[in-house]
Amino acid sequence: MNSAYLDSGRGAVVFTRVADRQWHAVDGDRVVGRAEVCPRPDGRLFLGIDSWHDEVFEQLVEVAKAELPRPLYTVLPEADAESHANWRQAGFSVHRRKREYRIATDPRSTGLDSVVPPDGVRILPAGTARETALRAAYQAIRAEVEATAGWDSMPAEVLARADGTPLVDPLKYCVAALGEEYVGLVRVVPLRQPRIGLVAVRAGQRRRGTGRALLASVFGALYHAGITTASAEADESGEAARTLFEGIGAQWNSSTLELVLPGTPNA
Repeated sequence: MNSAYLDSGRGAVVFTRVADRQWHAVDGDRVVGRAEVCPRPDGRLFLGIDSWHDEVFEQLVEVAKAELPRPLYTVLPEADAESHANWRQAGFSVHRRKREYRIATDPRSTGLDSVVPPDGVRILPAGTARETALRAAYQAIRAEVEATAGWDSMPAEVLARADGTPLVDPLKYCVAALGEEYVGLVRVVPLRQPRIGLVAVRAGQRRRGTGRALLASVFGALYHAGITTASAEADESGEAARTLFEGIGAQWNSSTLELVLPGTPNA
């Protein structure tokens, strides 16, 4: 168990690593701050700090930084200027901005009621895709995005097996098929308010309306199930995704910042 100390003016604040991914700041018998690191499915580490006191926040970040590999990430609302300043002082900088959208599912609101797929393309509702073909499409799309904008520009977080093979659940994916090949997909995360976790189309099939056709199918199914709104997010640099969502009337609710502390891993 590793500990560090800070003279708070009221007494010594003790910073202790209480678990593999958690640290506590203790002043006397009170916990005055917590830090936790969470690994994402893509392998990146995200650090979260909970403390009301700036000096405790600063020391928690320093303690965690000293014991964690880099690069290290964190996420916060863009409107939280105070937190942004604190993280910036700790050496973190903006890696990406994400727009958070609220979207009505009523096809009369989205304008998707008259959308038809491109010639030769069939839309397969969630639960009907073949898992092998779905995994192949996901891997092909990921490789295309990785070679251009980089996969971390996408909002997707897809779990993987120990060998790195992605875990794709056909129940969560609506798919666009061209012949026997899947050329586009939408992943819907079934939270309290359904969230569009990924919209992606193969490079050679873009700008044909496949994305709109996929969303028409997904939102139509949600609307008929009595669900009137869904949420989505898009990287601010991703013009295609922003145009797709805003073109169907998505309301931009807020933005989040993803910050990064670059460097060579310590471990």
